Amino acid sequence: MNLGQIISGAGHLALIGWAVFGGAFNSDPMPFEVTEVTAISSEDFAALMDGPRAPDAVANVETPEPPAEGEGAPDLSSNADAAPDSAQPEAAASSEPDTAPEAPDMVPPADTEVSDAPPVLDPPQEDAAALVPEISPRPQPRPAPRVAPEPVAQPDPDVKIDDVDQQEAAPDETSEPVQEDTEATAREEATTEIVTEAEENDVANAAPPRSVRPRTRPERPAVQEDTQPAARPQTDESSVNDALAEALGQSGDEGQGAPQGPPLTAGEKDALRVGVQTCWNVGSLSSEALRTTVVVAVSMSEDAKPVASSIRMLSASGGNEAAAKQAYEAARRAIIRCGAGGFDLPVEKYDHWRDIEMTFNPERMRIK
Repeated sequence: MNLGQIISGAGHLALIGWAVFGGAFNSDPMPFEVTEVTAISSEDFAALMDGPRAPDAVANVETPEPPAEGEGAPDLSSNADAAPDSAQPEAAASSEPDTAPEAPDMVPPADTEVSDAPPVLDPPQEDAAALVPEISPRPQPRPAPRVAPEPVAQPDPDVKIDDVDQQEAAPDETSEPVQEDTEATAREEATTEIVTEAEENDVANAAPPRSVRPRTRPERPAVQEDTQPAARPQTDESSVNDALAEALGQSGDEGQGAPQGPPLTAGEKDALRVGVQTCWNVGSLSSEALRTTVVVAVSMSEDAKPVASSIRMLSASGGNEAAAKQAYEAARRAIIRCGAGGFDLPVEKYDHWRDIEMTFNPERMRIK
C-alpha cells in the first residue's frame, strides 16, 4: 500500500475513536422550568369556588316624598356669617422712605373760546367732469428685419445697406474730373417721309429697261514685230521627267481618295460602335467631362487594328479644355484597348473604314 493511504487511514481511525470514546456525541441536557404545585382535596376546591359573591343590583329605588303644600321653606338664620380673621402681618422694620422726585410745575391749559353758535358748513360742490390726464401707452419698438444689440434707425431708401455706417465722400472740387470712356454710337437710319409701296414701284419703273452697252476698250498700240526669229528655249530632260512623275502621283492620289465598293452598312457600323463602347469607361470622368462631346479620328490598318499614332481629336463641345482632354483620353484608351485584337470589319470594304471618325457622347455614340 501507499504510504499516504496508510497515514490517511490511521488519521481517520484516530478521529473516529476520539469522537466515540471522547464523548463528542454526548450533549449536555437542556435546562427546563419547574413549577411548584400543591395538592388539595375536592372539599377545599369547592370552598374556594363558593367564595363571597357581589350583591345583586337593586331594581326598585325608593324616592323621597315631596314636602306638603302647607309647609313653608326651611328657616334660614339671619345671623351673619362670622367674618374671616383678617390678621394683618406685623409691619417690618421701618426703613428710610425713598425721596420722591419733585413734580414739575403744571402749566395751566390755555382758555379756549367756546361759542354756542353751530358751525357753518360749506355747501357741497356740484359734480363736475374731471379730466383724466392723457397717458401715452408704452412705446413699442418698430419692427425690423434684423436683430442687433443696439437699435439702428431706419436708413433712407436711397442708401445702400452695409454692415458699417459710412459717410458719403464728397467729391474734391480741386481734383480734375475723370472722363468716362464712351463708345462710338450712331443714330438709326431714318427718312423725312414714309416711302409707300407705290412709290417703290415708281422708282423701280423709272429704271431703264436694259443696260447701256459698255464702251469698247481702247485699242492697244501695235507691237513692232522683231524681224529676227526668236531662239527656241532648250528644255531640260530632267525637269520634264519630274513634271510627269508629279502628274502621275497626283492622279494616283485622286484615284485612292474616292473609296471603291459598297459603303458600310448600318449593322457593320453598329458592330464597330458596340465594340468600342464596351471598352469606353466613363465612370472615372468628372461631371464636366460627362457633358463634353469629342470627335476622334483614327486610321485603321488592313487587319482592322487601329494605328495608335494616328488617333487625334478633331473637335470638342460642351465643356472646357480640361474636360475635353479628359474625355479624349478616355476615348483613346477605349479605341486602343478594344482594337488590340482587331475589329470585325469586312476586308473588301477597307477603303471605307481606312479612316474613321468617332463621336464620343455620353448620351449616344456615333461612327462616321
